[in-house]
Order: sequence, then structure tokens, then C-alpha cells
Amino acid sequence: MIWDWSYTWQILPAFGSALLVTFQALLGGYMMALILGLVWAVLRIAAPTGLALAVAVGVEFVRSTPLLVQLYALYFIGPRFGLALSPLLTGILGLGLHYSAYLAEVYRAGIEAVPRGQWEAASVLSFPTRTLWWRVIFPQAIPPMLPTLVNYAIAMLKETPLLSAIAVVELLQVAKQVGSQHFRYLEPMTLVGLIFLVLSLAIEAVSRSFFPGKKEVST
Repeated sequence: MIWDWSYTWQILPAFGSALLVTFQALLGGYMMALILGLVWAVLRIAAPTGLALAVAVGVEFVRSTPLLVQLYALYFIGPRFGLALSPLLTGILGLGLHYSAYLAEVYRAGIEAVPRGQWEAASVLSFPTRTLWWRVIFPQAIPPMLPTLVNYAIAMLKETPLLSAIAVVELLQVAKQVGSQHFRYLEPMTLVGLIFLVLSLAIEAVSRSFFPGKKEVST
């Protein structure tokens, strides 16, 4: 099959709305993962033993099961329990919950890396719990984990095509539709791959501009 440039330019506009959907899924899912991951990490470290154990079990369960299975569960089983959401919102929820389990471990590692003396000094000075976390622990724990957090953003971007399994019309779904209409898959699938490559490199470039000393970020 020979590459057809006229066909490529003809189908390119079809990816515009799908790209917006991909951005919405990525931004919504990642913001949810950042917030929930921090909550899980703090609960595992500071909550009473029973609650901390329950959170640990939940995190490990989510980390150990496939994202696609979780998406199917939310989309097909969720409505039976009153969780009836649109495909896109279901996808955002699935991505957010799944990656919050991974980010929880990143946060936990960063928090536990803060020297014990910092915790003891804050205790001796009788800092309130809120001040301890926001003024002492988080400012020291979060900067070293930023490259890893960016890596997970790129990983989430590359897993957004799984949302096509629950009828989200994102980039891969559009590529399959266009390909089936014209019986040509070379151009649409290649375009999707190139779009994801450009987006991943863009995220990496932005992260390096903010954290020039960090080299761990990789697509």
C-alpha cells in the first residue's frame, strides 16, 4: 500500500474533535489522579491502622487489575448501582481512579523520604497538623517526585485509546472509523501514532522547561 497524501489531507480534519476529547480525558483523569493519589498516600501514612489497611488493599487491587477491566466495570456495571455516566465521564473516572493508585505510591515514597528529623522538629515546635503537611512535608517531598509524575501523565496519554472500548470517540476510534469507511488504514493509523508522539514529546519538553535539572522524564 502506497502512502496517499491527498487522502491524508482529506481525513486530517476528522481528528480535530477527537483530539479535543483526548485532551479532556487526559486533563480530567490526571487532575483526579493527582488529587486522589495524594489522599490515598496521606491516609496510608497518617490514618488509623484499620483505615490505612483498607486504603492499602484498595490501592493494590486497582494497581493489580487491568485498566480495561475497570473501564468495563464502570461502564456496564456502574449503572446498576446508580453510577450512570456518559462514556467520556466514565473514561475520565476510570483513568483517574486507576492512575491515582500509582500516584499514591509515588507520593508515599516522596513523603517517606523526608528526613525523620523534620517530623520530629515540627512536633517539638507544636505545629498544627495542617501546617506540618503544607509547610514542612509537602514542600520537601513533592519536588523530587515531579519527573515521575510527568512520566505517568505521558503513560496516561498513551492509554487514552482504551476509552474507545466504551464508545468514547477519541483519536484511535476516529482512525478506525475513517479507515473502515475508505478501506485504508495506513494513513489514519500512522497519523494517530504521530499525534501521540508529538503530544508525548510536547509534555516532555514542557516538563524539562520547568525542571531543567531533571533528566528522568521519558516517553
